[in-house]
Amino acid sequence: MKQFADVARVPGDPILGLLDAYRADPNPAKLDLGVGVYKDALGLTPIPKAVKLAEQRLIDSEQTKSYIGGHGDPLFGEQLLKLVLGEGSPALTEHRAGCTQTPGGTGALRLVGDFIAKCLPGRSLWLSDPTWPIHETLFAAARLKVEHYPYVDAQNKLDVPSMLAALEQIPSGDLVLLHACCHNPTGYDLSRDDWQQVLDIVRQRALLPLFDFAYQGFGDGLDEDAWAVRLFVEALPEVLITSSCSKNFGLYRERTGALIVVAADGESLIDVRSQFASVARNLWSTPPSHGAAVVATILANPELRQLWQQEVAAKRERIAGLRQGLVEALAPYGLAERFAHIAQQRGMFSYTGLTAEQVLRLRRENAVYLVESGRANIAGLDAARLDQLAASIARVIG
Repeated sequence: MKQFADVARVPGDPILGLLDAYRADPNPAKLDLGVGVYKDALGLTPIPKAVKLAEQRLIDSEQTKSYIGGHGDPLFGEQLLKLVLGEGSPALTEHRAGCTQTPGGTGALRLVGDFIAKCLPGRSLWLSDPTWPIHETLFAAARLKVEHYPYVDAQNKLDVPSMLAALEQIPSGDLVLLHACCHNPTGYDLSRDDWQQVLDIVRQRALLPLFDFAYQGFGDGLDEDAWAVRLFVEALPEVLITSSCSKNFGLYRERTGALIVVAADGESLIDVRSQFASVARNLWSTPPSHGAAVVATILANPELRQLWQQEVAAKRERIAGLRQGLVEALAPYGLAERFAHIAQQRGMFSYTGLTAEQVLRLRRENAVYLVESGRANIAGLDAARLDQLAASIARVIG
């Protein structure tokens, strides 16, 4: 008897499938704007110098490979809390913020999903429309009821009034997921005035905010990108934050992230973190150590931290330059105004406004690979090929 005879095949992840198609394409002029990783001018995803130096120190000093505990590396947690919340955060001085290390930002999202299902049953989780596709599948796997609030309209413009109107209708006690900066997949971020209005509604409706903070430093700066998170933490008694070190530290394959909780008081913090550890025990038991040790080493050392900050700034400036450069490259085709939003967006991704049909034509006719929704990974561009991409876009637009 074949036990697996009735096991159905499911389609692969669309973004990873796009990478497979790109790799199989023999066209030497192909462009990969699909998978969300930062690339340098040579098309490589480099290891930051600060990371290599920290790794060398760890090789010389590491004395054990024993488990690091359910909440992860304590120094990592201490340093990441300061990076996210700010050195002088009242939540830190009042000892009501805690960090639980996870396998990447995705692990943090799954951990918080299972925590909500277990400890806050019956609550709905509200996501932006659109949002990162994995949000949908991950929270469905955690058996959460997921709802949506508007974010970008049919004309590919940020629709703050519709977003605020929808938030005002969310039942009290529900959770709302907010992208702290560099919104994935659109690249559209809220202004500070917008954030203040969102905070007012969250407070009035007694909603629980969950920040997805995956791109700290890739928008306007390490502290600037944390502005909304810190605003909410200082104004509210309870906040959840998922943090990722994949992009800003270049630690993609090391799976380094964290789930941060801000509670009303120290006793509540202990209660919530005990649940995090209990849930994590049945997911991955204890997290991996290497990436967290690298982050802790960098953030705790002034020289390495300064070098890392310079490297993050260089990546951020390069992405901004690519955005502006693409808009300028489209100008000869009369398309600069139509795509001006690309230069105004933040972070790695852009909702270009290209239709699914135009995206497929780009792939078929020009070997330009981006997600069918029109999302492009601007950080995957090469400045020397902006004119090539602009010409390809002009051809499919007609």
